[in-house]
Amino acid sequence: MWRELENVEEKYRRLTLSLSDPALVSNPQKIKEIAKERAELEPLIRKYEELKRVRKQIRDSEGLLAAKDTEAEIRSLAETELAELRTREKKVEDELKILLLPKDPHDERNVILEIRAGAGGDESSLFAQDLFRMYSRYAESRGWQLEVLGTSLSPIGGFKEIIAGIRGKNVYSSLKHESGVHRVQRVPRTEASGRIHTSTVTVAVLPEADEVDVKLDPKDLRIEAFGASGPGGQNVNRNYTAIRVTHLPSGLVVSCQDEKSQHRNKEKALRILRSRLMDIATRERDEKIARSRKSQVGTGERSEKIRTYNFPQSRVTDHRINLTTHNLQAVMDGELGEIIDRLTLHFQAQRLKEQAEEKEPAANPR
Repeated sequence: MWRELENVEEKYRRLTLSLSDPALVSNPQKIKEIAKERAELEPLIRKYEELKRVRKQIRDSEGLLAAKDTEAEIRSLAETELAELRTREKKVEDELKILLLPKDPHDERNVILEIRAGAGGDESSLFAQDLFRMYSRYAESRGWQLEVLGTSLSPIGGFKEIIAGIRGKNVYSSLKHESGVHRVQRVPRTEASGRIHTSTVTVAVLPEADEVDVKLDPKDLRIEAFGASGPGGQNVNRNYTAIRVTHLPSGLVVSCQDEKSQHRNKEKALRILRSRLMDIATRERDEKIARSRKSQVGTGERSEKIRTYNFPQSRVTDHRINLTTHNLQAVMDGELGEIIDRLTLHFQAQRLKEQAEEKEPAANPR
């Protein structure tokens, strides 16, 4: 780790010098790229400098304890300080290991959020609506922009499906662990006897792809216009503004009808299609890596029940990290910070463990 840190420190020094190179004055794009790369390394460099300061203080305290003429009171203070410094050293080392983990290339991307009703009929669609509100409130609290890309309403007003784009800083890194099956336990609005029902909703968080990431060959696409349905559909029905895009090689189908413009619906459908294709490619790559090292990569698969929202007990439980909070209403109002932070730490620790296992020498065969 120390050799790697020294290499990063040297790279940071070179980037800093490059920014003052007169030859780059006429190349603002290059300056921007260098400044961005340097800024990405800065948290690691600051943490490394902190570790070096802590280690110097440890040496100073050890020097005081080693000196024969150190007074008893000063020796006692040095022993206390040394214990605190060694605890701090371990903490900073752990933080450095996390900062040195290979960065997820998608972390800074915007996302396509897909929420679909699962088991539970109308109650499931109502909970899908509640989850969309939850994520909308969280996005608002983070200063992100949310745009609805497509909806399918249930007869009683919930969502059979809703797809949205969320844009902002590090959206994917915050939301990527939300993918999976979300379970709700509550008395449905339509339940006269007061019985608690269990329903499920699936959430998918896809890093948003652009035209550079996924090139769509027009020959691979079948694009059809059709009349929209549902609220507001009467106006566009006559004009066939809804769009259905079929990606022939994969069989993926995306439909958009929320806009009154055929062009806008097509644009939204292609955004969703690109992101789904990139997600498929990413998961295929991760599964290949997982098979090669015989461990799970990217846990929280969509088939897993990841979280339960129990309304009678005002309880939210994330089953991956055994985290339970009895503040359900706050969570439903978008206060997801604690859960997301704990999930991030959990998966970072998991990656550290996997990395350590990969570096262990293979046992000698008998």
